[in-house]
Amino acid sequence: MTVTPFLLCSLRRFGVGMALWAMGLSAAVAQDSWGPWSRSMALGGEPKYTAGFKHFDYVSGQPRVGGELRMAAMGGFDKLNPFTLKGLSARGLMELVFEPLAIGSLDEPMSMYGLLASEMRLATNAMAIEFRLDSKARFSNGKPVTAQDVKFSFDTLRGPMASPIWKNYWADVKSVVVVDDRTVRFEFARRNRELHMIVASLPVFSRDWIPDGKTFDQVIQELPIGSGPYTVEKFDLGKRITYLRQPDYWAAQKPSRAGQFNFQRISFQYYKDVFARLEALKAGEFDFIHENTAKNWARSYKGRPFNNGSLVKTEMPTSNAAGLQAFYFNLRRPVFQDVRVRRAIELAMDFEWMNRQLFYNQYRRSDSYFTNTEMAAVGAPSPAELGLLKALAAKTGRPLPPEVVGPVPSPSSTVPPSSLRDNLRQAKALLTEAGYRLVDGRLVNDKGQPLEFEILISQKSWERVIAPFARNLAKLGIQARSRVTDTSLYKKRIDDYDYDMVVHWYLSSQNPGNELLFRFTSQSAKQPGADNYIGVTDPLVDAAVSAVVSARDRSDMVVAAKVLDRLLRHGHYAIAHWHNNVHRVAYRQGLQGPKKPPLYYHSEDWVMATWWWSQKGPQP
Repeated sequence: MTVTPFLLCSLRRFGVGMALWAMGLSAAVAQDSWGPWSRSMALGGEPKYTAGFKHFDYVSGQPRVGGELRMAAMGGFDKLNPFTLKGLSARGLMELVFEPLAIGSLDEPMSMYGLLASEMRLATNAMAIEFRLDSKARFSNGKPVTAQDVKFSFDTLRGPMASPIWKNYWADVKSVVVVDDRTVRFEFARRNRELHMIVASLPVFSRDWIPDGKTFDQVIQELPIGSGPYTVEKFDLGKRITYLRQPDYWAAQKPSRAGQFNFQRISFQYYKDVFARLEALKAGEFDFIHENTAKNWARSYKGRPFNNGSLVKTEMPTSNAAGLQAFYFNLRRPVFQDVRVRRAIELAMDFEWMNRQLFYNQYRRSDSYFTNTEMAAVGAPSPAELGLLKALAAKTGRPLPPEVVGPVPSPSSTVPPSSLRDNLRQAKALLTEAGYRLVDGRLVNDKGQPLEFEILISQKSWERVIAPFARNLAKLGIQARSRVTDTSLYKKRIDDYDYDMVVHWYLSSQNPGNELLFRFTSQSAKQPGADNYIGVTDPLVDAAVSAVVSARDRSDMVVAAKVLDRLLRHGHYAIAHWHNNVHRVAYRQGLQGPKKPPLYYHSEDWVMATWWWSQKGPQP
């Protein structure tokens, strides 16, 4: 969960003031020292939408309401509880059933507007935030949303029966206090630049959802009781789920919801592979698709339904941060603990060939954990970055690797004067230096153990991408195999870190923060179900993450994020993939959306929230 959709003016400033922040020294909250009550808040600036706004700019003021939006999902689901570790939850629950205290707009990097909360106020020392709940807020069972429900939801999600990702996300929250039925206060244990925004994203649910005698992790198929615009109408476990619009949805006229959720029903039909899904779209089984596969987009979106206009194919521009999709090494595996081995394997991937032959030149190479943002490290460290690197080294007692103070590495390339042959020659030298030698065409170490590994994937379509990479590795004597599993087994293996290499996309935002704690820190590497797929356990990286989270202002955050990016890229933990700056989508004629798209959005979520049928849509 990334809601945030850091540090140095001088070394002296870090050494004194910021060191106290990073150590997490608490500050008492003066209960009478509060900022004003407000309906919105922003990080590092002012909210775009002022008091009295009617609706977001990317929403139509007068959409048509009715019909069913039929969506597609991949794999299956075995539970209706999205907050626990085990199992796969149904698509749409977080977007349609549950609501937070405040929501962000899709055309700002980080602003939030009251939803369940009508007003918010931040302590002047930023060590607490209070929310005053909207008196109209109701759960789907008709009961009012109270401060007790907010505290119950927080305590439950941070408890042992929920996924550990929630506990990590709110680790800096010291306590939650019910001030009265409509007011709740969150007190913080340490300074954290975005924590008040993160707390505002807390999803709230009714205590009535959990039956007597059951623990939260035993809530599996019970129908969720949230405050959102939809309820679960019916479901066929693993195959299909249908949501029904609340006829008396309490927030329908609220500015942060006005003009949204216009379909009477939204359903998800599940498919086992992308090919079956595409054929189902053409056959009229569902109405909207976001296409991730370049080959499909170039070759398969054609035929009668596209020719006669019943299906529309288009590309939607987006300013989303690209993050980093990559082949990620699992450092928990001994074979990948030598950086020379990782660098050698990285050199065997020929992106330029893949882009020409497989992707129809639709992609750009990603090169940073913060691709498409100002947080991406470039060239040699700036004076501010270098100062922070030295400060982190002094703080951790770890020497800076010499290469870290030089230019940041870029992914290998075969654009002339580089070539695959030259890259493989460099890879062979690195492997020889690491103690490997060729024996009967296989690369082995001094114990005779072959260098081989498995790439875990959940979609068969990845096999054609892995195949040329594996062929290049075979030229070095390395055997790489792909392993396709169903979605439930894939999730279990991911949660248990039971893989050699995995394809993953680390999403990013314009304001990275707490999500980094369970992606790249030593503590998260040991925690099942966290997002540290790599298994990074580096004190310098830990300190850089702390610097990002503890930044006083945006300029400090950007510096710290660049330092973190620099450290991760010098670690060679990933073989960077690719990205583009459009959403490739197709939809059924008659489905219509606002003329102005937002800046930062996921296409499926935007369609569910803001589109409508211009004529009577498909009915169940």
